[in-house]
Amino acid sequence: MTPQDHARAADDLLRAEATGQQIGLLTLRHPKMGMDDAYAIQNAIAAAKLAQGRRVIGWKIGLTSKAMQNALNIDIPDSGILFDDMAFEDGATVPKGRFIQPRIEAEIAFVMKAPIGGGDVTRDDVLAATDYVAPSIEILDTRITRTDAATGKVRTVFDTISDNAANAGVVLGRQRHAPDAFDLRWVGAITSRNGEVEETGLGAGVLNDPVESVVWLARRMAQYGQSIAPGQIILSGSFIRPVECPAGTRIHADFGSFGHVDLAFD
Repeated sequence: MTPQDHARAADDLLRAEATGQQIGLLTLRHPKMGMDDAYAIQNAIAAAKLAQGRRVIGWKIGLTSKAMQNALNIDIPDSGILFDDMAFEDGATVPKGRFIQPRIEAEIAFVMKAPIGGGDVTRDDVLAATDYVAPSIEILDTRITRTDAATGKVRTVFDTISDNAANAGVVLGRQRHAPDAFDLRWVGAITSRNGEVEETGLGAGVLNDPVESVVWLARRMAQYGQSIAPGQIILSGSFIRPVECPAGTRIHADFGSFGHVDLAFD
């Protein structure tokens, strides 16, 4: 793909977000696109949002579980950017029409107190740079159709990364914990929709340790001259399958002694 192709794809995705009308698969439009193309499109979207006055508040890490990696035939996670207009309060109600096809995932969030970056970042570095960890919900949306109606082709990881790793929102629970207060591998969540349990999982589903997910992000960002800044939120990756959230959905993510998060969709 050319820089012009990247810019056009970014423009199309921004228009889809603004209008609520999905676009077709980028991998059908550009069958030879690769990982670098996908992140170039994501970065073009970020540049446009920053120019509009948006502010980066953190990063999300996706595809951290073996199940999701196998589904998309990849062996590494992906990442996306959190912007200030994506933050929702615990217990908030998402206005009708805000998203196209919203889904949610339960995750452990890291909030940083110190910058961290470089290709040699370690687990201890991440823990030292973390202010606190908290229960969280990530809101997903897709500005690209999940399946092409004409061919039956499904979106690939390149479509998803281009679409800011399908990120749309973040909700932090009110509980705050020191990063070493829990063995995060054993922190789990019972996620209910409208009072019925939909998904359960443990932090170990995230690269065997959510801290290692943040290590991966810091190292990946270093390859592009980027780093994690103080105050930023890092969504370490989901340990449940995405839960569909049509209008009228009420979500309760119960992390036990770690806390809980609530969200509703009008």
